[in-house]
Amino acid sequence: MKRVRCPKCDNYIIFDETRYEAGQSLVFKCDQCGKEFGIRIGVSKLRQTQKEENAELNSESPIPNSECGSIVVIENVFHYKQVIPLQMGDNVIGRYQKGNPINTPFETVDPSVDLNHCTITVSRDKRGNLRYTLKDNNSNTGTFVGDVELNPKERRIIEDGTLFTLGATSIILHTSEEE
Repeated sequence: MKRVRCPKCDNYIIFDETRYEAGQSLVFKCDQCGKEFGIRIGVSKLRQTQKEENAELNSESPIPNSECGSIVVIENVFHYKQVIPLQMGDNVIGRYQKGNPINTPFETVDPSVDLNHCTITVSRDKRGNLRYTLKDNNSNTGTFVGDVELNPKERRIIEDGTLFTLGATSIILHTSEEE
């Protein structure tokens, strides 16, 4: 099953892509807003655009992203998994939306995830080891580590395998392999 997003209201429409061939055009009508829009079965332009944006961001990073670790985003609604590399400095995490200037966006239909939900800061401690600090960016639904919500302005050091949630979306930190 595949999902397409309504360009007007961002509602997702689910359809069975196995019934169609590559290159075939489909027309959808959104149940929520009534907008009619078409797609062509094949490679997603959005995914290619995000890959290009991420490559651009990665080239500006002084340390390659693989050395800084990654986050694994698991959207609980559809069990949709995304692996997003981290970079040195602030990694602002939130829902992907065209034009949103954050540097660590992920695709989700979870309305409880803000566009600028939380930040993981990757830095080095006095011994030169990577350190990961999580803070909530005054989000509407909060950021939870385990079952505990981060307080406003609280910064929490997290380690490899730490599970934190943004709304109904779970995220797991995977630190770099050098540690």
